[in-house]
Amino acid sequence: MAMLKAYLYAAAEPNTEQRERFLRFISKKYKNEYELVWVPDDMMGTGFKLVVGEEVYNWTSEARYNQLKHVLDNLNAGKAATGGELISLIRSTVKDWKAQVVAEEEGIVKTVGDGIAIVEGLSSAVYGEIVVFDCGVKGMIQDLTPGEVGVILFGDDTEITEGSKVMRTNRTAGIPVGDAYLGRVIDALGNPIDGKGEIKADGYRAIESPAPGIIDRKSVDTPMNTGILSIDSMFPIGRGQRELIIGDRQTGKTAIALDTILNQKGNGVVCIYVAIGQKASSVAQLVGTLQKAGAMDYTIVVNAAASETAPVQYIAPYAGTAMGEYFMNKGKDVLIVYDDLSKHAIAYRALSLLLERSPGREAYPGDVFYLHSRLLERSARLSDNIGGGSMTALPIVETQAGDVSAYIPTNIISITDGQIFLESDLFNEGQRPAVNVGLSVSRVGGAAQTKAMKKAAGSIRLDLAQYREMEVFTQFSSDLDDATKKQLQYGQGLMRLLRQPQGHPFKTHEQVIMLVAATNHIMQDIPVDDILAFRSQMLDYFHKNQAALCDQIETSGVMSDDDKQAIITAAEAFLADYQSKNLKDGE
Repeated sequence: MAMLKAYLYAAAEPNTEQRERFLRFISKKYKNEYELVWVPDDMMGTGFKLVVGEEVYNWTSEARYNQLKHVLDNLNAGKAATGGELISLIRSTVKDWKAQVVAEEEGIVKTVGDGIAIVEGLSSAVYGEIVVFDCGVKGMIQDLTPGEVGVILFGDDTEITEGSKVMRTNRTAGIPVGDAYLGRVIDALGNPIDGKGEIKADGYRAIESPAPGIIDRKSVDTPMNTGILSIDSMFPIGRGQRELIIGDRQTGKTAIALDTILNQKGNGVVCIYVAIGQKASSVAQLVGTLQKAGAMDYTIVVNAAASETAPVQYIAPYAGTAMGEYFMNKGKDVLIVYDDLSKHAIAYRALSLLLERSPGREAYPGDVFYLHSRLLERSARLSDNIGGGSMTALPIVETQAGDVSAYIPTNIISITDGQIFLESDLFNEGQRPAVNVGLSVSRVGGAAQTKAMKKAAGSIRLDLAQYREMEVFTQFSSDLDDATKKQLQYGQGLMRLLRQPQGHPFKTHEQVIMLVAATNHIMQDIPVDDILAFRSQMLDYFHKNQAALCDQIETSGVMSDDDKQAIITAAEAFLADYQSKNLKDGE
């Protein structure tokens, strides 16, 4: 049998003593007799590379530099949290540091195409580990089979060919994080793509990390107000909740998420918008809207555009979540929007099929439920013992013809704490936002509402449900009694009141005033087409004449019986004034 060979890449041929030292090291490590073959390589300088089977011992100046850099990076990330004296620590670390001869595994590309590389070797590699190809492109191991691994690529695969070398990094996929990312647009790998220069990172976080355990969480009881009347009154969202926004294409799903971000201005909430498979022009328009409203100051946009490869779209929501966890672990409240997880599932399906995994229902792989559950479970409200931060998730899912029973929608509905269902028919009727009161739900409910809002909302959801039922029934009847006509008019007024222009979220006290006025039938006799004008003028009247009451409700979140009666009295006074003016104009 031929003797095994070890290859030494070095600029100069080793002398007899050096050769014997190499051979002693190899025989002790691998328990086998090897022949040492010298391969001249002027690129090695004063260092060398020793290749034994799949393992590579890299003793070049670049490898030693990377070792030191890795030690200092970890030191920096660790000390940033404790606020220690970093400079003296770096000095002592560099002084005491000694380079280690560490075995690196090297693989060979077997096949490459469609953003996937099949690599032979790397037998000790782990799932999710980052590997580097000899052309500099990075990839992540997504498939482990005997003798080879499947790697998804985070860059152009044109420079990768059959026979290209692949090196392990012993690091899982991660993203740089830090406060400097606020106000920036980045890609799924953390690189800035807004043309505003480099971003100084405060640390590095793995994009995949375990969700907080039960002991580390506390109940959701603090509102995450959206500023949207129909949602805050009937389907309240709490900090740490996961509320699905679901509906057909072009029904206003992104608009709800955008208004929620705009409504966080001045609330100390960090917002992260993850665009998955969106057109670059749509994301640019959204960023422009946020900048115009001054919302980019507290927002990070992670963009994996439709032009990006499936692997980049696949990791984007995990990267955004890692960024959110950085702020959550600092005790801050975070709002993260995934727009949308339908496209995320499609990207993962493409990867899985290319990796030759067995397709299941609708050709999705069997682990697509786990794909989204391990993502959304990371949103939570942390206990006070570990900082009390929170991350609220608003995943978006697109349906086909309102079919909520499809595979991905049912998966995500079962993972989340409620859903806001947007109906195409309502949207086409001009109801914006087109929230379906019957199919929408928040499983946190009133626990995440202020006392004022809970008291003001009262029976509005029940009233709307009765109206929708009565509306269907009365389509078949031409002769209606006065009580039914009044009930229909009241329901039509409520529906019109819930219409809201995009980009104009309401403050809490404004919502309370509108709800109290509506549920006490103060708008009963206002023509439906005049409801929105009446609402606008009424709010202006309250801001001018009841400023103290508005401030008290906004700051305390409480509305006493006397406050409620004061709102009713003021609204009735405004109604009388409004009707008298209209009467004069009519004359």
